Amino acid sequence: MVQSISPTLNIPTYNSMMWPTIQALKQLGNSATIKEINNKVAELESFSEAQLSILHANGPQTEIDYRLAWSRTYLRIDGALENSARGVWAITEYGLAFREADIPSIVDRVRKRSVAKPHAGLDSNSFDNQNSPEIADPLESMTWQEELLEVLQKMPPAAFERLCQRVLREAGFTSVQVTGKIGDGGIDGIGVLKISLLNFQVLFQCKRYSGSVGPSVIRDFRGAMIGRTDKGLVLTTGSFTSDARKEATRDGAPVIDLIDGNDLCTLLKDLNLGITKQQVEEVGVDRAWFDSL
Repeated sequence: MVQSISPTLNIPTYNSMMWPTIQALKQLGNSATIKEINNKVAELESFSEAQLSILHANGPQTEIDYRLAWSRTYLRIDGALENSARGVWAITEYGLAFREADIPSIVDRVRKRSVAKPHAGLDSNSFDNQNSPEIADPLESMTWQEELLEVLQKMPPAAFERLCQRVLREAGFTSVQVTGKIGDGGIDGIGVLKISLLNFQVLFQCKRYSGSVGPSVIRDFRGAMIGRTDKGLVLTTGSFTSDARKEATRDGAPVIDLIDGNDLCTLLKDLNLGITKQQVEEVGVDRAWFDSL
């Protein structure tokens, strides 16, 4: 179910999450993936499960992830952050010198830059909305991951299960079967993973979610595994709450591996399943080389 944003949840605005974003990156060694940044900010800000589960519009992003994306965008345009084609974000030397008191001036600088240079990446006509500054054309800003998740979440349940079956086979599993029995504790299938001379029977669950998977799903799934195997895998198009991740690795209980929407997108790309990739050749002139002749 898609939840509407309630004022009582007090989800911070994108500009108020710029400083936590910088702090998160510093604690992560000055560079991190988007997932690592978002998880660290959620930890630093002590966001509740209710806050973390709210979707932006109809998903697939949560409202907090959406606003954090804009926090990073402002910081990048201002020069405090940089990001690589591999999805890793890092603090620049300029950003490392930031203090919390410097943050409010970022918004003004980026607005002025966008008015002067419309191609800077933001729509200056929508800056008055501090909660979610809409861009001029949402489709143009949609990343391939967001587009892919949108496609996956619209798939019929049976088709999504077949996709997960294909992913596991391509990843090295054998004897992958989709069972999908009702009342089977959420177990959707079973496969065998061979590592060297050892074979591991793995039960898996496919969650075609827009929101977050909570700890109760992990507990129920683990309960269904008892007496059958101690290896479990949950795949979702959504995300896992922090409590769900803790439950998956709880001491004294079989570890359950988790693949969230971003991980699933990366898997599909790496396995060349439903993804097209284009390589663009970039040619540059090494002036120093010619000067050395």
